[in-house]
Amino acid sequence: MIRTKAFVWLLIPLLLAGCDTTPPLFTGKFLAFGTLVDITIAGVEEREAQAATDIIEDDFKRMHHAWHAWDPGPLGRVNRLIQTGSSFSAPPSVLPLILRGKSLSEQSNGLFNPAIGQLIDAWGFHRNDPTGHRPPAAEQIQTLITQAPSMSDLQLEGIQMRSTNTAVKLDFGAFGKGYGIDLAVEHLKEMGVQNAILNAGGDLRAIGSRNGKPWRIAIRHPSGEGVLGIIQTQGSESIFTSGDYERHFTWEGRRYHHIIDPRTGYPATGTQSVTVIHQDATTADAAATALFIAGPSGWFEIAKRMGLGYVLLVDSENNIHMNPAMQKRVELTDNRYRIKLSPTLTQEKTENPARQ
Repeated sequence: MIRTKAFVWLLIPLLLAGCDTTPPLFTGKFLAFGTLVDITIAGVEEREAQAATDIIEDDFKRMHHAWHAWDPGPLGRVNRLIQTGSSFSAPPSVLPLILRGKSLSEQSNGLFNPAIGQLIDAWGFHRNDPTGHRPPAAEQIQTLITQAPSMSDLQLEGIQMRSTNTAVKLDFGAFGKGYGIDLAVEHLKEMGVQNAILNAGGDLRAIGSRNGKPWRIAIRHPSGEGVLGIIQTQGSESIFTSGDYERHFTWEGRRYHHIIDPRTGYPATGTQSVTVIHQDATTADAAATALFIAGPSGWFEIAKRMGLGYVLLVDSENNIHMNPAMQKRVELTDNRYRIKLSPTLTQEKTENPARQ
């Protein structure tokens, strides 16, 4: 009798397991925008998830071709025509990014500036691997700063555009990835995928849940190795981090990173990394760059201008600056940092991602 009961108790978990029809998590990987893109899909059968992943990979390939500032393609053509000072028709694949870029640049008080492609080029950060490069001459940087290229130099009437400043060279590296993720997520939704994460090199947008549980997202440590903290998503959210560990080179013992301050022409100082949570990936991507440049003394004002609700900034003195709402969201795994809380951001009073 005892053996029979034992058998029954062993059998029940097996039967329950057999009744579990929840599809397993599907994971896929592909290269895009010079980084590894990871896609995780929940609640969809493997064959459907694989088909959706293949379509998204094709989407990213087309976006990479259209938005690359130096390779032949639509954006490369736009940059060549800008130098003529004449009016031309903006390609449909590029025009939406120009419009979003102008808006986000204005909101960030020009700290996010996709018009400084010539500076990015001069520093060698247009290359996939800038290792072995050297800083440009001070005279070259001063010339480019004096020319003051900005998104406000672009004049648009319908699809017609021209630049009043031929020094403008568009580089969408600081927010093209976010815009691409937003487009890809909307495409996933159209294909019936409601629960997924699209992660491009640590920058991501999550929708839905992990089979009913929140997605848990790791924030990369400012050193570039390990984890600084964990965030649980609330509905549809994007989490983007800009750090000085991402792309850099060393010259004569000094390290130069890729986040260029458009005001000085040199890599921004005072910040190690910035993490932003926002509903759309485009804003999160641009904002992370702008706040990195604003630094520990200026990030709060720019965050208010950009309508942000969650910000975490690690400065070069190993202090963590964040607003109260972000402190409630993040579970820090490295407690060696001194926490500096800002006043409440306006968005904290109204923002509720779980309802959006």
